[in-house]
Amino acid sequence: MIRESPEELLSVIRSNIPDKNRPLSSCREAFSSFYQEMQEEIVEKGGYAAEKVMIRDDLAGYWISVAESQPDYAVLFFHGGGFTRGSTRDHLGLCIRLAHAAEARVLSVDYRLAPEHVFPAQIDDAVSAYRYLQAQGYLPHRILPVGISAGGTIVLSAMLAIAGLKYTLPKAAVCMSPMTDLQFPGESMTKNAGRDWLDADRLHALRTTYLSGHDPAAPRASPVRGALKSLPHLYVQVGTHEILLSDIGTFVEKARWAGVQVQVEIWEGMFHDWQLFSSQLPEGQEAIDHTGTFIRNVQGR
Repeated sequence: MIRESPEELLSVIRSNIPDKNRPLSSCREAFSSFYQEMQEEIVEKGGYAAEKVMIRDDLAGYWISVAESQPDYAVLFFHGGGFTRGSTRDHLGLCIRLAHAAEARVLSVDYRLAPEHVFPAQIDDAVSAYRYLQAQGYLPHRILPVGISAGGTIVLSAMLAIAGLKYTLPKAAVCMSPMTDLQFPGESMTKNAGRDWLDADRLHALRTTYLSGHDPAAPRASPVRGALKSLPHLYVQVGTHEILLSDIGTFVEKARWAGVQVQVEIWEGMFHDWQLFSSQLPEGQEAIDHTGTFIRNVQGR
């Protein structure tokens, strides 16, 4: 596939954002089709295995494995899509790349979506998936949660929930472009308007659908307001052109003040979810490679 500049790719992404006035089913299908197209290069290359499993009767996941995957280590992956769309199918390319980079199996969770299932169903599903892996014999220090966008938010909220339940946490977690404060107060919401494909109106609409009347300032909804001292070692990636940049920066600062070890990478010129476009942007693959290195290092491999 021809490599594009970030500006050219940004234009392509914007032109493929589904009209929010279309029926939800149509928006979901358009979202999925576009993201599959963007990742088809790595998917069509093959060299991976995908196996569906039932985490619960109403919760499916997919094991993604490659030749390098060490079977005793699991990446627990949560896709993006603003809590209302997305699946393993449209994040398969990212899962394959993560499996290669982390040299681990990837369990991608098709968590329940809003508005059919609203907050905190997605967090409950994440906790169930973590407990499922433990029931399958995976020790906490060999499980590493990874989430992108809304999936990153779910990872943070799930870690706080797991700590509250007194379960043993994993050693670390990875968040790519997470939504850390659903009130979206950061100055980058304005300063980076037009530099990102994501915009404030879309974020507010997703928040309304996801929370369905729940308070966006509640700690389970906005991880920045949670008991951050209970979080494990975090690795966070964010682009300088993201409208979420300031909110993520505030979260990182508060987590560090709470005593959490946080490693953050700020990628110059990158927009929201650039890791999903690794076939078009070398920075996407580089970010995934860095994630894999972090995972292997924190697990002592």
